[in-house]
Amino acid sequence: METKGINFLRSSLAHYQRRVDLRYKQYDMKYQDRQAGIVIPEKLRGLYRSTLGWCATAVDAMADRIVFKGFQNDNFGFSEIFQMNNPDIFFDSAILSALIASCAFVYISEGDEAFPRLQVIEASNATGVIDPITGLLKEGYAVLKRDNFERPLVEAYFLPDQTIIYEKEKVKSVYKHTAGHPLLVPIIHRPDAVRPFGRSRITRAAMYCQKLAKRTLERADVTAEFYSFPQKYILGMDSDAEQWDEWKATIASMLRIDTNENGDTPKLGQFTSASMSPFVEQFRMAASVFAGETGLTLDDLGFISDNPSSSEAIKASHETLRLSARKAQRCFSSGIINVGYVAACLRDKYPYLRNRIYETKVKWYPVFEPDASTMSYIGDGFIKLNQAIPGIVDEEDARDMLGMESRNG
Repeated sequence: METKGINFLRSSLAHYQRRVDLRYKQYDMKYQDRQAGIVIPEKLRGLYRSTLGWCATAVDAMADRIVFKGFQNDNFGFSEIFQMNNPDIFFDSAILSALIASCAFVYISEGDEAFPRLQVIEASNATGVIDPITGLLKEGYAVLKRDNFERPLVEAYFLPDQTIIYEKEKVKSVYKHTAGHPLLVPIIHRPDAVRPFGRSRITRAAMYCQKLAKRTLERADVTAEFYSFPQKYILGMDSDAEQWDEWKATIASMLRIDTNENGDTPKLGQFTSASMSPFVEQFRMAASVFAGETGLTLDDLGFISDNPSSSEAIKASHETLRLSARKAQRCFSSGIINVGYVAACLRDKYPYLRNRIYETKVKWYPVFEPDASTMSYIGDGFIKLNQAIPGIVDEEDARDMLGMESRNG
């Protein structure tokens, strides 16, 4: 098989790494946009830095609802492999990383007693050449360790029959195996023909809406200073009058102003205070656009409205989020099965044909947990369905829809 080589994969990772790092900074709320506009003076721009976590909310709102349940028709013992690799952390880490960066990679290696060991590697440290039919890699590359200057220190080059470990760009060790596929498997969010490595949950539109809201907060913060201390003026002041201390004149509870020799008294006035309402409306507009882009509601972004009457009303308001989560579940199912398949090949030291695992399915908990009333409605529906078509709904179907554990765990 013709390969493109490690140098090609190194340059490919360097090309996409900056985009991945940008989205991680957006998620971690560490990305600072360049402040623009004429409102904030140049020397004060560093004092008015706003921070918003809308992008993190968009990712977490979906990641927290995608919960792995188990496998159906697990003929190759995938459950055992994942149970031995701390599944409570593994699945959450892989799903969260894939939602942020569009994909995550799982590095498979032999652990203790030759049992497969799984490690999640974020997209900023791994890449490969993907097979669009199976979703597996033809060859892969990952940075396993970096130095203090973010330069690759330990690298791994994955081929179908071996894994080559590099240290400081020199071959350190070669691990041969009979899995038949590279031991680096991608888990991808929303892949398509144009972008086989998927699309991030943090879109460009979401980042722009958050940037717009941050600028609005910064301008509102500056305006609040004038709102708290409105500017005043004096008309008819004698030019020979003693100069005032501006700060004392601002905070003093009483001012003394004498008449001049002609008995004229200066007139005091105050400029109209700036209103904060336009900033509130603009901030709400940015929140509405962001909510429409990500499938959230304004309640998710902090704009409290009337409480929904039932769990069905909550589901209805999150219909876009529910559909996106179901789509993500289908995408992640393929990647998780690929991880289990390659790990099983490594464990058994035999390259199984991939079409042997077509019966294995991934099961997820419901995106929205049903409440007591919903369970009652579902139960009545099951009874009517089984009366019309005997046996159409069994115990396992009911447990999957209600999100309950099976008797066997």
